[in-house]
Amino acid sequence: MNEKPKHIAVIGGGSWGTAIVKMLSEHKKSAGSYIETLQWWIRNEETAAYIRTNRHNPKYISSVEIHPEVVTVTSDLQTILNTAELIVLAVPSAFLKEALDSINAESIRNKYIVSAIKGLLPHSRQIVADFLMTEYGLPHEQLMVISGPCHAEEVASEKLSYLTIAGLNESVTTHFASLLACRYIRTIISKDITGTEYGAVLKNIYAVASGICHGLGFGDNFQAVLISNAISEMERFLYAVHAHPRQINHSAYLGDLLVTAYSQHSRNRTFGNMLGKGYSVKSAQLEMNMIAEGYYATKSMFELNNSKLKVDMPIMEAVYGIIYENKSARQEINRLCEKLV
Repeated sequence: MNEKPKHIAVIGGGSWGTAIVKMLSEHKKSAGSYIETLQWWIRNEETAAYIRTNRHNPKYISSVEIHPEVVTVTSDLQTILNTAELIVLAVPSAFLKEALDSINAESIRNKYIVSAIKGLLPHSRQIVADFLMTEYGLPHEQLMVISGPCHAEEVASEKLSYLTIAGLNESVTTHFASLLACRYIRTIISKDITGTEYGAVLKNIYAVASGICHGLGFGDNFQAVLISNAISEMERFLYAVHAHPRQINHSAYLGDLLVTAYSQHSRNRTFGNMLGKGYSVKSAQLEMNMIAEGYYATKSMFELNNSKLKVDMPIMEAVYGIIYENKSARQEINRLCEKLV
């Protein structure tokens, strides 16, 4: 396998997939680019055709200009996978298995796979790396993870952002990080695949909690206490699931949590805010018309923790009670208040 892959594919047409295409396009347009082909898979052919003609995604961060001479946009997933050397997965976790079920499994066996997905697969309660290793027999060394505080909307407006790329193969990880780096993207290398993936899942749950509290009328002082407790809760869980010598205040963990819990761009915070204001789960989802990964993550993480790890996680348990047990948001958060320090 080529440790400097030149044929890149991005799978997923949402906001984050669009932002990743923009970053990789910056590299492909630059002098001395390593990228020979950049392909982008969009599930719906009508949407793919629209992007090819109009040079922007009609549904997500449409301010990003797509250059057809730089990126090939197609709805033919199998053809993309046949020719790509490195594949970036950027579909919602709930739909990843469905997307991959339609392909020839052999077409991804000898490829590098990068997960830009911040969620668990609901059917198996696995992070993406674990799913790919068990389902497709991929070695850990072929897998990477993108994490860190990096909203797609700010990538679109070219505001300085930092990404952490985690992978066990340092040479390939460094190369892929260089493909994303540009004047508004800085990249950091890590070997903590498991920790960064689980951290990215948990921060969405805590962002839902933050939104719920905001919707209930709690102020900045309380939010600071909530997020301080959230990072401690995250650290306890990550140590239990994978005792890697990580720094929890690193941008891949604390930084990603902060931006997701506080930012106006955070769909998980928005979802939680609606629940705090009295929306039902279903009505909040319908009005948002976007996937809040924290909704799926809460159930999967709650079941995983209760069945195996037994980590003390009062914030996650409160969110689970509100979303899945139809408990009063006010009463659950009031109970949570007694457990925060």
